[in-house]
Amino acid sequence: MSITTSASQGIRKHVRVLAFYLTQFHPVPENDEWWGKGFTEWTNVTKAKPLFSGHYQPHLPTDFGFYDLRVPETRHDQIEVARKYGIDGFCYHYYWFSGRRLLNKPFDAMLADKQSAMPFCICWANENWTRRWDAAEHQVLIAQKYLPDDDLNFIKDLMPVLRDPRYIHVDGAPYVIVYRPQHLPDARKTANIWREYCRSVGIPKIHICAALTHNNLDYQQFGFDSGVEFPPHNFAGPVITDHLDFVDGFAGHVVQFKDVAEHYLAKHYDEGNNVFRTVFPSWDNTARRGLKGFIVANGTPGNYEYWLSSTIERTRSEFPNTERLVFINAWNEWAEGCHLEPDRLFGHAFLEATARAVKGETAHKDFPDTGPPFKVMPGDTLLAGGLSFGDDLKRVLSAHGHRFKWAAFRKVRRGVRTVLKPFPRTKRFLVKVFQRVLG
Repeated sequence: MSITTSASQGIRKHVRVLAFYLTQFHPVPENDEWWGKGFTEWTNVTKAKPLFSGHYQPHLPTDFGFYDLRVPETRHDQIEVARKYGIDGFCYHYYWFSGRRLLNKPFDAMLADKQSAMPFCICWANENWTRRWDAAEHQVLIAQKYLPDDDLNFIKDLMPVLRDPRYIHVDGAPYVIVYRPQHLPDARKTANIWREYCRSVGIPKIHICAALTHNNLDYQQFGFDSGVEFPPHNFAGPVITDHLDFVDGFAGHVVQFKDVAEHYLAKHYDEGNNVFRTVFPSWDNTARRGLKGFIVANGTPGNYEYWLSSTIERTRSEFPNTERLVFINAWNEWAEGCHLEPDRLFGHAFLEATARAVKGETAHKDFPDTGPPFKVMPGDTLLAGGLSFGDDLKRVLSAHGHRFKWAAFRKVRRGVRTVLKPFPRTKRFLVKVFQRVLG
């Protein structure tokens, strides 16, 4: 299998790392109408609030600031930084609704700007655009209608994209991901129409990949060429929600990063089951979903580095002497707490972790951060079993300071009990001290 762009056929890597890329960082008339004048992804990001003691929210950017993707300098800076730290290409989410496109200005500007020297491909986000951000049938703003001519019109509209010399090819074929293949009325028919049209205009073949999302685990049922993992989709492991002192009304879920990563690392794909692996740096979509959010605790640079490094090595071992793609979800999904771009807490740490993993220079032999899901602050000591008791107590006291009352202690005591479980005498002693001091 060869994975190239027309502009880089002489430069081949055994594993190429691509990052999914969101374009909703600029105002559009539709969002102005639905959400209010000037709405962008940053609107949700900046409204996020911590939902439990030490919860890391909001995620706020540093190097690139609250950018507007209509500004070409932002795109150039992103590409420069991404390439510097080992990202080989972007996979743009592509919004097409029976000929109507949304959030297309940044993508079209990139396509017209040959200075944007970054290989790319697209993922067709073929789901309903809804007010609840969940693509369900409730409060649909724009629906995917799947009209009789949509299959042909979509591939026709895509021709300038697929012919771009920067477009990523797999086995000599342009590589296209479909996010919800299970929504297509007849996926096999769609795939055949796309392939036949491509052949008719001089593109011998097209590589169609199914995103493994929303309980879809089998790309072959659609007649596609491959699948791509989309974590945390399809994860149903243990939850730790009850161990945290959430604000009233939280109805979401919290899981551990290690559990999610190990779930995906345990999957075995051979050449007869052509699935591309994916990792994420962190995940917390409470900026979008609020009290119904899904949080992956301990999304730290160390944990991410170990997952990415292990995924790259696993891909190499499963597909020896074959070029493959590994995906990162995502470059800039800020409202899902899922971004490589620098933020105010971790700075460049996720980018640096990416570079080490790509170069095979990671020093981690396991997931380093697996303890209580508190915000990681500069100077904290992360032990193999989690945060040390001193760090945990420091975090509690600094968070509440002179306003710390017995009622507040009662709210956090469940988390403290978990940390102190191995030290029952210490726990009893500190409870008595807190009761006497705090009254």
